[in-house]
Parts: sequence; structure tokens; C-alpha cells
Amino acid sequence: MRHTAWMVLAAGLIALSWDSQADAFYCGAASAKCCPTDACASGGSYCAAKRCCGTRYQTIRETVWEPQTYNCCRTVYEQCCEQVPVSCTRNVYETCYRDECYTVCKPCYQTCYRDVCCTVRKPCFQTCYRDVCCTVRKPCYQTCYRDVCCTVRKPCFQTCYRDVCCTICKPVYETKCREVCCTSYRTESETCYKDVCYTVCKPVTETKQVQVCTGDWVTETKQIPCDPSCAAPSACTSTTGSGACQTFRTVCCRRWVPRVETRNVCCTRMVQEVCHRQQPYTVCRRVPVTCVKQVPYTCVRYEQQSISKRVPYTTCSWTCETVTKRVPYTTCSWTCETISKKVPYTTCSWTCEQITKRVPYTTCTMTQETRTRQVPYTTCRQVCETKMVTKTTCTPRVITETKVRCVPRTVCRRVPVQTCCPTDPCAQPGCAAPSACTQ
Repeated sequence: MRHTAWMVLAAGLIALSWDSQADAFYCGAASAKCCPTDACASGGSYCAAKRCCGTRYQTIRETVWEPQTYNCCRTVYEQCCEQVPVSCTRNVYETCYRDECYTVCKPCYQTCYRDVCCTVRKPCFQTCYRDVCCTVRKPCYQTCYRDVCCTVRKPCFQTCYRDVCCTICKPVYETKCREVCCTSYRTESETCYKDVCYTVCKPVTETKQVQVCTGDWVTETKQIPCDPSCAAPSACTSTTGSGACQTFRTVCCRRWVPRVETRNVCCTRMVQEVCHRQQPYTVCRRVPVTCVKQVPYTCVRYEQQSISKRVPYTTCSWTCETVTKRVPYTTCSWTCETISKKVPYTTCSWTCEQITKRVPYTTCTMTQETRTRQVPYTTCRQVCETKMVTKTTCTPRVITETKVRCVPRTVCRRVPVQTCCPTDPCAQPGCAAPSACTQ
């Protein structure tokens, strides 16, 4: 509908520039399809065509989504687990020891003393006293009495008796016997034997060749040049070109020369052996035994009996009495007194004194010492064993599934469209091109 209105507006703009014959032919529209058949006749007029209205049909295409069911195949994998024996080799490590000699430098500490003179200051304390006069107040307490009259109430208690009749139930006991069947158990023992496996370890001695790193100490003599100014002229062994004398001194030093030796080492390993033995064990079972017993039981019955007894009760009466009592009270008075007392104070004076004290100090000397230590080394041997390994396999399986999908489909339908034109569009001079409106 909006598209048709734009077409009519464009046709009206073109009709302003055309002549009256073109207006009569196109009826003021973009084409002859937009106007009724009578208005577009060859002999019709423009005003007659503008007054005609009609109903036309338009085809509309719509897309509709329809559900569609289809089958598809899907592969599902199922896992299966099974125990598979696997032979494997395990390394067993054993630790052995060999003797190794080494040299350490051991420090030797020694404590020495030296005399040190120093001056110290000593305090001298002296206690002195001075007289101080002060006034103190002493309290003087005195006890007085006054008479106070008061009324007190005294209770008078009196015991009376009344006769009360009551019924009591007196128990009468009677012993009877009844037969009771009871089951007791006695224990019977039986000795059985079972085969018991146990493991013992037996030592096996083997001899192995081991490469041991050792060596010897070699004493070497070296000549080291020294300062010619510190030596005697007769000690010169050579003279340089400048005439200076060069001296040497002989030094002995020890050097470690390593070497590798092959030694036979005895190793002892434990071999496990399975043995069997018959081990006795005792089985105890309980056997039921039925017996009849005479079980005594006591029956109680109650007999009613009326008795009369005297019940005491207490009555209380109050009497008023006026008494006079002496109440003590304390009075206090203060007296001033001047006293003299000695107050101690301390004086301090310093005196200088020369003292000698022994100060300890430590000296250290290094001594070489040869020691032997156990050096561990590890030997490895392989042991075959069987393990159970869980193996997982996947088995494929095809299953059929039903799914739903939406499929587009185009539907065509005809829709009626009402076309109307305004009345007398050319009654006024200079009117515009006719427009088509749809409802």
C-alpha cells in the first residue's frame, strides 16, 4: 500500500509537465494497471476516471516453519575393564659400607692468663641522723551508755494430744516353690591342626670386586726465593745482572697422590624361603544341658487393721513485755602533742683504688689427625614380579535417535485491496495530479 502511494505521487508530478492528451491516457497514475478498466478506455475523460473506485486482489507470500521428524544414527562408545597380568622388573637397592681414611685438622684450645692493672672507684656510704619536731593529733575514745525502753513479744508454746483412728495394711508373707526348666551350657574343647606358611630369611654371602679410590702422601722439596736483604751474604746462590744477591730457602710439603684399587668385598644378602608347619589350635564349642530346678518365690498379701493413736500438736500464744536495756555508744576527742624524732639520711663518698686482675685469653693450635669413616654405596639388583594391570577397551555401538527440526515453507494467499479516488479533482483550476489511497 505504501509502495502504491509513492507510485501515484510520482505519476502526478510527471502529469504536470505533460499535455492534456497524456493526462487522459494514463488517468494521472504511473501505469494503466493502477486504474479501473473503464477509466483507462480510449474515449474516457480525466475527470470521469478520477471519480471511479474499485477493489483489487494482491498476492502475498508468507514463510511458515513446519516441524519435521527425522532419524539419525549416533555412535556410542562403551568402556570395558579387565585385569591383565603383566611381568615387570623391579630394582632392589642395597646399601653397603666401605672404610675410608681421611685427615682432619683438630683445634687444641688452651686458656692463658695475663695481669691487668686498673683503677676502680668504691662508694663509701654513711648513715647520719637529724632531729625533726612535729605535732601529732591523738584520738581519745570514751564509751558511754544510755537506757532504751522497748517492747518485745514472747511466744508461749503448749503441746496437746488428740486421738486419731486409721487403717493400716499389714503384709503377710508366704513362701512357695515352682519347677523351672533351665538350660545350661558346658564347654567342650577339641584340638585341630592347620597348615601355616611362614617365610624365613637365609643369609647368602657373595664376593664382589669394588673400585676403591685411595692414594698415598708424597713428600716434595721445593726452593722458594726469599728477600736478599734478610739473608746473610754467604747464603747467596746466584747473582743477577745488576749485582743483587738472590737467596732461596728449602720447603718440604706433602702432596696426596690418588689411585684406584680393585678390592674384593664380601656382601651378605638375605634370601627369603617359604616353609610349612602344622600349627595346633583349639576349638571350643558350647553344648546345651537341660535341668529342672525348684525355684522358691514369695507371695505377699495384705490384711487391713484399724488402730487408734494419739497425735501430738503444738499451740502458740504471744505475750507482750516491756524491757529496758543499756545501749553503749563511743565518743571521740582529739588532743595535740609535740614529739621529736630522729630521721636517718645517707651520705656517699667515692675513693679510688688500684687493683690487679687476671684476664683469661684462649690460644688455638691445629693438629692433624687421621680418622676412618664408613662410606655408604648402593648396589642394585633386579627382581622379576607379576602385577595385575587394569586394561580399558572402548567398544563402539550405533544407536538410532529421533529428532525434530523446523523446515521453512512458502504459502501464497490473496488479500483484497480497496482503491478510491477523490471526487471532482479538476473542479478548481490548477489542481494537482490525482492520488490513489488504499484502505
